[in-house]
Amino acid sequence: MLHDRGTVTFADMIAALEVSPATLKRDLAYLRDRLNAPIEYDRFTGGYKMATPRHGERHQLPGLWFSPQEIRALLTMHQLLTDMDVGGLLGPHIQPLMARITGLLASADTPAEAVATRVKLIAASQRRTVQLACFETVGNALMMRKRLKFQYHSRHRNEVSLREVSPQRLSYYRENWYLDAWCHTSKSLRMFALDAIEQSAMMETPARDLSTKKVEAELNDGYGIYNGNAAQWAVLRFTPMSARWVESELWHPNQKTRKLGDGSLEIELPYLNPTELIMDILRHGEQVRVISPPALQRAVLARLDAARQQYKP
Repeated sequence: MLHDRGTVTFADMIAALEVSPATLKRDLAYLRDRLNAPIEYDRFTGGYKMATPRHGERHQLPGLWFSPQEIRALLTMHQLLTDMDVGGLLGPHIQPLMARITGLLASADTPAEAVATRVKLIAASQRRTVQLACFETVGNALMMRKRLKFQYHSRHRNEVSLREVSPQRLSYYRENWYLDAWCHTSKSLRMFALDAIEQSAMMETPARDLSTKKVEAELNDGYGIYNGNAAQWAVLRFTPMSARWVESELWHPNQKTRKLGDGSLEIELPYLNPTELIMDILRHGEQVRVISPPALQRAVLARLDAARQQYKP
């Protein structure tokens, strides 16, 4: 209003903003004292105006405006990110923004320092460390739509191979970072663990773009991060004791859940590769039984027998 009209009376501002005189006085004081707006009262015209700055530039208000509730929500998310931030990957990049938001919070009723003491995220201890340089290189190539070249250590085969990929998206799954990318070496969509990437470099060659639908279809249809060829369905039966917790868990977006008369619970879910599904089945020990398919039953039994061998005298 002050920029557009030149001079605005106190009464006109109250009418336009629909606030009380006390609120308007506080707002004008906030603009002058906190945002350094050159507002002054012109007694000749009986209104407020923007004084001309010394160097003639136009005063600009901050680009971000948040309510106290929105600022607290942002700070809460910042605290969550800080606790999730493996190796300090995100902190250096978002810290300037958070410092600004923390300053804006001074007008609210919750100190920024209080947020950190009220939010706690207990992370799994098995998360793996990613080098900051690698994270930045992968992130830059992803956003600039450039190809990546790196050495990749396949732990399953214990082999190191040279890869050229077109990054599609970053995924944060079970405390670890993964890169979904089109691999020009294998001519297929692959998921790469960032902690297994070595000597990464961004290329000048434009990345090959794939549709989100294609990436979702190939990498999200199965169970967990392991992909495969043909989808299969597993039926798991949990004991009544375990069912009290499992019935509120989402193992897969397309799962089918059925409560049985004795209190046990059956979950039917799809998978492409049984590796991660077997891990989660073993986590429940004697509280779960694989009903079908037979191949999954045999795979779980083999893992249990191998575990028993570790405890033989």
